[in-house]
Amino acid sequence: MNLSVEEQLERLCARSIDLHSREELEKKLRRSVEKGIPLRIKYGADPSAPDIHLGHAVGLRKLREFQDCGHTVVFIIGDFTGMIGDPSGKSKTRKSLSREEVAANAETYKEQVFKILDPEKTELRFNGEWFLPMTFEEVIRLSAQVTVAQMLQRDDFAKRHAGKQPISLVEFLYPLIQGYDSVMVEADLELGGTDQLFNLLLARELQKAADQEPQVVMTLPLLEGLDGVQKMSKSLNNYVGISEEPKNMFGKIMSISDDLMWRYFSLVLGWSDEQVSELRSAVEAGERNPRQVKDELAQAVITEFHDEAAAKAASAEFAAVSKGALPEDTPELHLEADIGLLDLLHEQSMIASKGEGRRLVKQKAVKLDDQAITDPLLQLSAGQSGVLKVGKRRFLKLV
Repeated sequence: MNLSVEEQLERLCARSIDLHSREELEKKLRRSVEKGIPLRIKYGADPSAPDIHLGHAVGLRKLREFQDCGHTVVFIIGDFTGMIGDPSGKSKTRKSLSREEVAANAETYKEQVFKILDPEKTELRFNGEWFLPMTFEEVIRLSAQVTVAQMLQRDDFAKRHAGKQPISLVEFLYPLIQGYDSVMVEADLELGGTDQLFNLLLARELQKAADQEPQVVMTLPLLEGLDGVQKMSKSLNNYVGISEEPKNMFGKIMSISDDLMWRYFSLVLGWSDEQVSELRSAVEAGERNPRQVKDELAQAVITEFHDEAAAKAASAEFAAVSKGALPEDTPELHLEADIGLLDLLHEQSMIASKGEGRRLVKQKAVKLDDQAITDPLLQLSAGQSGVLKVGKRRFLKLV
């Protein structure tokens, strides 16, 4: 795609929140066009869980726009930083993972990012390449480039410090480590969520110290998860994985609020403000059914990450289940002996824990033959038949 600098700026800056700075980006783009050298666009992700989700897709879509303009994406999988944990605006540290867990999750990232990115214009790197061989002397020298006062300028650190909540030195090192990634790959621009702004700006200072031209910083909106409140996150389990089964993706997307779906049209599918506004006006005027519009949203997302046939099948099954039919792949089980309800649900992976099961029973979200179960200590008898339903999408047929 041969676009002028002005056309690239308009396309690439769309839907961005922070841009430091547009003038610097324009300068880099002009030099790129004049010399025929693509910009290096950095994006990092820590493999804290095996799924890339729709929240990541917001950034990946923007990266693809850079690639379509002829630039190179340097996608860094944080195999090293994934074992440390980044607060990212949270009030507590993220659980650290073992090297084996990180390695396994990283492999799935490698498979999933190319559902969106062009592999021919992607440089895939692991930051363990430069951090694992690093000596302690080199760590000390790198740490000397940043002060504690600078670290406390980060909003979430400042709040935790004021609230007398612990902050480990490892957490202070995290922004430094992320910034050093930019030095090692010589990034021209780094893309991230608004919660990463401090880390991205710190990288500019480290690049200056390394006699490199500082990267442009661009942040994008954070996509709210299924709860409609907090950002989509694997650790919060409010996410839609791009490699999940189509029917699971469909059911999750159909569960979001009507107000939230417009954000998904814009950020996940990349619709323009004009397109979203026109469709929203049609719904508010009663010309379009919001449920049908959300169905179309779910189908469009699934088509992008799977295919159109899978999207149509997921839509048809969701409609059938909504009318009382069971999903085609509902598992069946013959009870050989009496068993407690929560024990059975946990054994069949329908609940993550008995605590979750008790909460769902209290919320009347566990049903037997469409009748809400009110006693979490309910005992099921050997040979009992019926259909157990947990929430809206988990079924078990007792035969």
